Amino acid sequence: MASTTLNIRNPNINLVSFSGDTMPQKCFFGQVTLMKMSEISSAQHPVAASMIAPSIPNKFSKTRSILALCWREIQGLNNWENLMEPLDPLLNQEIIRYGEFVTACYKAFDLNPTSKRFLNCKYGKKRILKEVGLGDSDYEVTKYIYATPYINIPIQNSASCGRWIGYVAVSSDNEVRRIGRRDIVITFRGTVTNPEWIANLMSSLTPARLDPHNPRPDLKVEAGFLSMYTSDESDSKFGLGSCREQLLYEVSRLLNKYRGEEMSITLAGHSMGSSLALLLAYDIAELGLNRADNREIPITVFSFGGPRVGNSSFKERCEELGVKVLRIVNVNDPITKLPGVFLNESFKGFGGSFEFPWSCSCYAHVGVELAFDFFKMQNPSLVHDLEAYISFLRCPKALQVQREGLDFLNRAKDLILSAKNLTVFHGGMLPSIW
Repeated sequence: MASTTLNIRNPNINLVSFSGDTMPQKCFFGQVTLMKMSEISSAQHPVAASMIAPSIPNKFSKTRSILALCWREIQGLNNWENLMEPLDPLLNQEIIRYGEFVTACYKAFDLNPTSKRFLNCKYGKKRILKEVGLGDSDYEVTKYIYATPYINIPIQNSASCGRWIGYVAVSSDNEVRRIGRRDIVITFRGTVTNPEWIANLMSSLTPARLDPHNPRPDLKVEAGFLSMYTSDESDSKFGLGSCREQLLYEVSRLLNKYRGEEMSITLAGHSMGSSLALLLAYDIAELGLNRADNREIPITVFSFGGPRVGNSSFKERCEELGVKVLRIVNVNDPITKLPGVFLNESFKGFGGSFEFPWSCSCYAHVGVELAFDFFKMQNPSLVHDLEAYISFLRCPKALQVQREGLDFLNRAKDLILSAKNLTVFHGGMLPSIW
C-alpha cells in the first residue's frame, strides 16, 4: 500500500511519515512535492500528524500574534512561496479555518423536503455559526447568498428558483486584533440541487463580459458557472436578484463601512462553490471595488476541490489583477481535472513557442496548487468530499492512501455510481468528461 508524506514546517520535526511498501520516490503535482515512503521506522522519522492538529484557531496566543504580523503572506502576497514545501503550520491552520466556514454551508443547508426551509438555510444569520459549531469564530454573518441556475430544459419537481448557496461574514473587533485586519469572508457550497447539476453540464466557454466598460470578448468562462453567478428570477415580480448583484452590493457596503481600516477579502468554496468564488474575485478586481484611497485590498480565494473555470485569457487577467488563488486539491479527485480533460493548459501549444488555433478554447486553472494524495476505495465519493479534505489537513494519517491501479476514467465512473441520490451527495459535482 502506497502512502503520503508531508514535510511540515516545524522547529521540532522534520518529517511526517507513514508506512509503505516501496523506497522513497518523489512525485510532483503542481507546486507541492509528494513523497511515497516505505520502510521508514518511527524511530527514524516519528509520525507527527498530531503536530498538525494543534493548529486549530482560537487556541494559541502565540499563533494569534504571528498571524497579525504576517497575514499578507498567508493570504498569498508572494504566491505562498516557501510556505508550501514543507507546508507551513500557520498556512495549514488558515486553510482549515476557511474550509470550516465552507463546511458550515453544508451543515446549515436544509435537505428535509417537509421543512418550511427546504433548500434554504436552517438558521437565521445571528445563529448559523453557533449552530454549526463555529460560535467562537468571532465572525458575524451579514448576508445570505442565493443563486438561480438558468436552464432551458424542464426538471420534474424542481423549479429553477434561487436557492441558498452561502453567506457573507465579517470579522469582529476581537478577531481583527487577532488576525491583523478586518476580514470579509464569502463562502459557497458545492452542487446539491438538480438544476445546479444540470447547470454544471453547460460546459461550453462563453465570454464573461462582466465589465461594461471593457467586455474583453477573448476572456471566457464556463457557461454553467456564469449562469449560476448572473441569472436572476426575472420571471417573478418580487424575485431575487442575481447572485452577482447580491454580492457586489454587500461587498461594496462592507468596504464602505470599514473604509480606512486594514482589510482583506477572502473567498472560499468547494467544488462548484469554488468556481463562484473565483468569478466573484475576478469581478471585484475587474470593477476595481477593492481599490480606494490609493490602497488595494487583497483578494484571496481558497478553492477546495475546484474545477477549471475559464480559458487562458481568464487566468492571465486574474493574475494581472492580483487575484490570489490557492487550490487545495486531492490528486485522485476527478472534479479537479474538469472541465477540459483534453483541451486544457497542458495542450495549449509546444513549449510556449507556438499556440494552436484553438488555444483560446482551452480551459486553464488559476492560481497555485497545493496537492495531497488520499483515496478510499471503500467509498469513492470521499475523493471529493470537503470534510475528507479538512480531515486530511488536520491529520494526514486519518485517510490512508489506497491505490488499486485504477485510471482516472475508472475512478470517475465509480464516483458517478456512488452519487445515486444527487440531492444528498455531499458537495459533489457530477463528473463528466467535459
